[in-house]
Amino acid sequence: MTKARRSQLSHYDQSGRAAMVDVSAKQPTRRTAAASAFVELSAAVLAALPANPKGDPLEVARIAGIQAAKRTSDLIPMCHPLPLTHVDVRAEIVESGIRIEASAATTGPTGVEMEALTAAAVAALTVYDMTKALDKAIVIRDLKLESKSGGKSGDFVRAGELG
Repeated sequence: MTKARRSQLSHYDQSGRAAMVDVSAKQPTRRTAAASAFVELSAAVLAALPANPKGDPLEVARIAGIQAAKRTSDLIPMCHPLPLTHVDVRAEIVESGIRIEASAATTGPTGVEMEALTAAAVAALTVYDMTKALDKAIVIRDLKLESKSGGKSGDFVRAGELG
């Protein structure tokens, strides 16, 4: 990566080394984020979900996603630990798989995008873990930030996409 490109990214210091951003001068504000992921499953796996011997994959995924959001700074090296005020994860059976939606909120000096994304990713991985015995061809796809609010960069809403 060129020095000019690194200077545009906040997680590099002046010498080009990866660094945690100092947010101590930022005022705490309400910040929210929503993310989603999709777990592509065969019709046979979808039909077998109610009889899963490991338990309800959707409920386990929901709890795993919430737990993951709370541990994001332990997983992503430059993320700040945040006092989350809310986390929600929803997993819904739809045609050809499971749609996962996660949201997070805080009143703090930095955003919660990574917490929402981590929640969606870990929930998707949990669905995979709970169903992999039935099919190894499961695909996790479309992990993405759907929206965010608050902070210096302002609001963002993903436009023009369905699902």
